Amino acid sequence: MAAGNLSRLKALVVEDNAHMRSLLKSLLRALDIREVYEATDGEEGFYELNATRPDFVLSDLSMAPVDGLAFTKRVRTAPDSPNPYIPIIMVTGHTERRYVEAARDAGVTELLAKPITPQSLCHRLEAIVERPRPFVRCDSFFGPDRRRRSVPGYQGPWRRAGDDQVEIR
Repeated sequence: MAAGNLSRLKALVVEDNAHMRSLLKSLLRALDIREVYEATDGEEGFYELNATRPDFVLSDLSMAPVDGLAFTKRVRTAPDSPNPYIPIIMVTGHTERRYVEAARDAGVTELLAKPITPQSLCHRLEAIVERPRPFVRCDSFFGPDRRRRSVPGYQGPWRRAGDDQVEIR
């Protein structure tokens, strides 16, 4: 993806560490994203989401008092959410399976592991811009489709028992 393709995007960085927030903003600006808003935790992030209407969010996982998982769940499910479909890229140094699954189950679109490189950030942005995932709504989840792998030779419309209860949009 050419950086010029990103110049019209607006980003929101939700990160409690000032140094990391500055680094993320610098990386986004290096990719030609000029409108970059910031917040220091999930509560402030939700306010900024309403105020600035960005095209995507970079959010840290570990923040206080409102962490990235709670922020993501609120964005996805709150009645007053301005955009429950907004792509959310979770930035974290916690790459253990339980954290990855918790982020996925909260409704995160992509995960970006620290340490961050310009290439890894660019790959995640490419994914949300060029290969957006459909959203799924069911009783216990709303967010991007969590199933990434396709099974060669699969003939049916559903991939799991109970999929007929799911609305894909």
